[in-house]
Amino acid sequence: MRCKKAFVFGNILMGAGMAAMLVSLAYVLLSHIFHFNLSEFLTDLSLMGLFIGAFIWLVGASIGGREQVTDKYWWLKNYDERCRRKKHRHP
Repeated sequence: MRCKKAFVFGNILMGAGMAAMLVSLAYVLLSHIFHFNLSEFLTDLSLMGLFIGAFIWLVGASIGGREQVTDKYWWLKNYDERCRRKKHRHP
């Protein structure tokens, strides 16, 4: 896949995963807060949809090139004393 197409496809997957997570989370929270007479199976299925949406989002991030080593360990690289090469302190 070309770089531009992979970037667009990754962004589409990230958007679909985020939408799936938000819809699943809204369904679970609304069914628990307002006690709608909804099937418990659908509530459990939507809770599983939260994890499936997160997986789709991660796949899109890896395809689109957004997930890199520097992104994963940004906090360690910039703020952890053991992983920094320069010995200056952040304010």
